[in-house]
Amino acid sequence: MTGPGWVHRVARAIAAAALGRDPGRMAPAESLSHHVYVGSDIVVKIIDAAGHSRLDREIVLAPSLPAGLTAPLLDSGRYRLGGREVRYACYARVPGVAPGIGMPGLDAATARSLAGQAVQRLGALHGWAPTGPARRTLGQPPDHGGFAGRAALFAGIEALAAADRDAFVPRTLLDGLAAIAEIAPPRARTVVPVHADCHWGNWLAIAGGVTALLDFEWARLGEPVDDWFFVIADAGEHLETVLDVIARETATPPELLRAECELREAAFLTSDILVALGDPDTHARMAAARLRRLGEVIAGRAWWRPAR
Repeated sequence: MTGPGWVHRVARAIAAAALGRDPGRMAPAESLSHHVYVGSDIVVKIIDAAGHSRLDREIVLAPSLPAGLTAPLLDSGRYRLGGREVRYACYARVPGVAPGIGMPGLDAATARSLAGQAVQRLGALHGWAPTGPARRTLGQPPDHGGFAGRAALFAGIEALAAADRDAFVPRTLLDGLAAIAEIAPPRARTVVPVHADCHWGNWLAIAGGVTALLDFEWARLGEPVDDWFFVIADAGEHLETVLDVIARETATPPELLRAECELREAAFLTSDILVALGDPDTHARMAAARLRRLGEVIAGRAWWRPAR
């Protein structure tokens, strides 16, 4: 895709066609995987026609998701201008702003309230019984980097060790990952629909109330803790508060919840560091951040310190 000026024009043209009128001012929004433009009552996501297919996944799921869970899909398809083709999806803009990863600036009471509402929203998703194209789409998971079973985690750790020719990851941390894998379940369960990326940057809230969960590009079949992990792990200083809320709301023993979260973070960190080592020029900062967090999880026992 060409520069931002061209993309902006495309976004406005797509929005005007979906609304049947001029969309007014549209501003770019931060996104790692798409061009996203936001108007007063519409959001447009755009990607090159040859880009990854995760937007297509979201488009298939959107019309069938439980009512009120996410932003309504207004239009989707392909758009060609000057020999260039993009894929797009238009959504009605839902009121609210994202609390943000780490829930910065929120007090404990607000964090607790939002966590409780998030669990309820996720309960609707986990209780949904998809059929037809939605079911088939959820049954074909993308490479999500999360826990996929004991053997897969061991394979990822071995691949990381093989790729780490410069000993970037200390042996003690690799051994710690292996110790987590050793007691992991043989297989990951695929029993309910999960969002699989529901960190606090993908929620919207206003006046202390959750209004929507966005970005279903990674949605798949899994188990509820696959989503609870993101809500807890990305709660920043409110992690303990949010963990307590989820344990209470879901009747899950806190120790079990900690172990499940530790396992999932170990899998994600293994995957991310492996990706970063494969392209150090692009992912050097990510590698450093993930290694630092791996040290906190393994050596610092980050998921267990408050319980000891």
